[in-house]
Amino acid sequence: MTGRRIHVEGIVQGVGFRPWIYRLAREEGIAGEVRNGGSGVTIDAYGSDAAVTTFLRRLRESPPPAAAIRSLAFEELDDPDPGEPAPERFHIGASEPAGATHAGAAAETGARKLSIPADLATCDRCLEEVFDPANRRFRYPFTNCTDCGPRYTIALGVPYDRPATTMAPFPMCDACRREYEDPEDRRFHAQPNACPECGPRLTLLTPDGHPLDGRTGDGALAGAADALRRGRVVAVHGLGGFHLACLASSNRAVRRLRRRKRRPAKPLAVMVPDLAAARRLARPGPAEEALLAAVERPIVLVPLRTGDGRRRLAEEVAPGNPLVGLLLPYTPLHHLLLDAVGEPLVMTSGNRSGEPIAHRVDQAVERLGGIADLLLVHDREIAGFCDDSVARVVDGAPLVMRRSRGWVPRPLELPEPLPAPVLATGGDLKNTFCLGVGDRAYLGPHVGDLEDLATLEAYEEAVERMVRFVGVEPEVVAHDLNPSYGSTRFAAAHPAPVKVGVQHHHAHLLSCLAEHGRRGPAVGVVLDGTGYGTDGTAWGAEVLLGDPSGGYRRLATTRAFPLPGGETAIRQVWRTATALLWDAFEGHPTTAALSLVRAPLALRGQVLRLLASDLPSPRVRGAGRYFDGVGALVLDVSDARFEGEVATALNLELTNLALTNLALTRADGGRRRGAGAMPEAASYPWTVICEGGLPTLDLRPTVRALVDDRLGGARPAAVAARFHQTWIQAMAEIAGAEARRHRLPVALSGGCLQNDVLSRGLARRLADDGVEVLSHRQVPPGDGGLALGQVVAAGQVVRNRSARNRSTEDHTATERSTACV
Repeated sequence: MTGRRIHVEGIVQGVGFRPWIYRLAREEGIAGEVRNGGSGVTIDAYGSDAAVTTFLRRLRESPPPAAAIRSLAFEELDDPDPGEPAPERFHIGASEPAGATHAGAAAETGARKLSIPADLATCDRCLEEVFDPANRRFRYPFTNCTDCGPRYTIALGVPYDRPATTMAPFPMCDACRREYEDPEDRRFHAQPNACPECGPRLTLLTPDGHPLDGRTGDGALAGAADALRRGRVVAVHGLGGFHLACLASSNRAVRRLRRRKRRPAKPLAVMVPDLAAARRLARPGPAEEALLAAVERPIVLVPLRTGDGRRRLAEEVAPGNPLVGLLLPYTPLHHLLLDAVGEPLVMTSGNRSGEPIAHRVDQAVERLGGIADLLLVHDREIAGFCDDSVARVVDGAPLVMRRSRGWVPRPLELPEPLPAPVLATGGDLKNTFCLGVGDRAYLGPHVGDLEDLATLEAYEEAVERMVRFVGVEPEVVAHDLNPSYGSTRFAAAHPAPVKVGVQHHHAHLLSCLAEHGRRGPAVGVVLDGTGYGTDGTAWGAEVLLGDPSGGYRRLATTRAFPLPGGETAIRQVWRTATALLWDAFEGHPTTAALSLVRAPLALRGQVLRLLASDLPSPRVRGAGRYFDGVGALVLDVSDARFEGEVATALNLELTNLALTNLALTRADGGRRRGAGAMPEAASYPWTVICEGGLPTLDLRPTVRALVDDRLGGARPAAVAARFHQTWIQAMAEIAGAEARRHRLPVALSGGCLQNDVLSRGLARRLADDGVEVLSHRQVPPGDGGLALGQVVAAGQVVRNRSARNRSTEDHTATERSTACV
């Protein structure tokens, strides 16, 4: 008899892995046991050589659909003592203690390799039961099995067993217990298993938190559905937090929600029951439909139908926007609610603008009581918040723009193991932190903008939870160089002995490389709004050379211009527009050019005098700031109601044009060329100058030319197309030349690369010139992916320090200068 101890790491807890191993062992005649541990699953397998070999082959080749095996390690087991009977059957054993590890990287670092999976959308078989009147789980909103249901959001610790989840207070009834203990049942060891007799229940609350007329269970759901049909706002207790829901077809209901939530214009997500309903509202292609139906169930940005689709949705859902964020239901409660209401529902994060998502009932009453008319809650606690993820299809492939529910805590493999555990604190906007241990990086859930105490407290709670799950205290904390960031202040207060400051755009570059498993070297094109520069300006349109030693070199940048009012100009974009004109016309913009700025003459005059004075204004290089200023000039707007609104609107001018082209093509029987494509356009003039020894993209000729176009009556979409093409051509030529000279790939990163026209155009232009291009897909190109790059940079700094045998408590990821060539 052969005996093997098999250590399996990856996503192997909470996905039906142990029941599957049990059945596989029975089929192959293997004796022994399988048990959860802090780092994964351990299997003791006894059998003939042939049986064990076949068992191992099937283990590698056909794991359960939601599982992901990352590594297998083996130990030989001694034969049983002659006086002891040989194992005769296979069973599921008790879980190992949370701190248990096996020999290898996890044991060396003292860490566990987190095995808890992300939350899984309701499977088809459970959904059939929910809508089957003959089934005992008919209309039960917490139905789940080993293939679906909550995982990360109910976990209190590891290993992932029911006592370590928020389902512990719900003892299983006899029927559920039989399912749980039956190896042939799909609920065998399904930790959240429950039914109407023994599981969580719904309750309908008034805004001040009192139960409404004893409405519980199905009555609570019916009451919420009735309120929604009457145009009310209902807070819905979801999987990773609360949603705020209302009828997506009612302008009145949506306006009420916007006013109370203090979200005047930013698009709202819409939940539809199925793909057929999605097609009635929008035009999802095959890639969008696959993304909508994926087990992660993200919000997916899809082109809105211009006729019936727009009429079926309230204009207030996405005012003036040709795209709509759709998502499919991912819990039985969502399915039941949509079925009862009979219409698509707005499902937006349960918070007031600027606050973290509420995930506890007491939080919901406190924060949402002034927004929602009713609260539909349940008594299965959410152990950790996890907001909805957001994705879109760019150039035929998915791009994750906000990585949260459905992906967290799924780890990313690092291109090189870390010398010590690293906590990266991320940025200040769209914050996500990252914990790096060994060769794994665990990006946390989307937190949001670290602007107030409540969000910072939620951030600290999420960090502490991930640290507890992984079972290691960070020895290194990585942070942005900007000292005003809440994430930087958090890093400064952290007790870890080593702190590493990482330049913002260097972190973006390393994030893209890490996603692709690359160490570098590589040329990076990093385009975003603002990042702390090392030269006294705010960077944001950079060409960098990153190398495996952890340093970087600026190869090129964009000419800085003054930003009067500093961060105020990010919202009051007329200030940015005025500054662009003042700079482009060398301090003397024409009256005609200034007429394009939508601001009172007196205010415009004040800004011009400020620019001409000796009083300093921050100098910025960000691509996002250029898009804001040009958008203000082209679209006749003065203010942005949310960060990035005007830059996004400039991009959407091209989306509108492409959709119009697509509609005309279909009306023309498909004969029109370039159907649905973004318009081809010549670029505006631009030049490269040398400033401070660095090649610098000068866009002053661009601004002067687009002003002439606009004053000459050119359509906004035509100006937008030429402006996008200018960035594509300029960055492709500058970065492409460097990539060919150094024989390196180009990595594209930064928040502006969420702009599909810009990212697709750059990637195609570089590829056409024979350059290998690395683009983000599973990690956001914006600040939601920043922390991953910080982890990689910090690891290399510590590695270099060890190599030099140098001891110091404060480090900064290094920059080296370059000269114009």
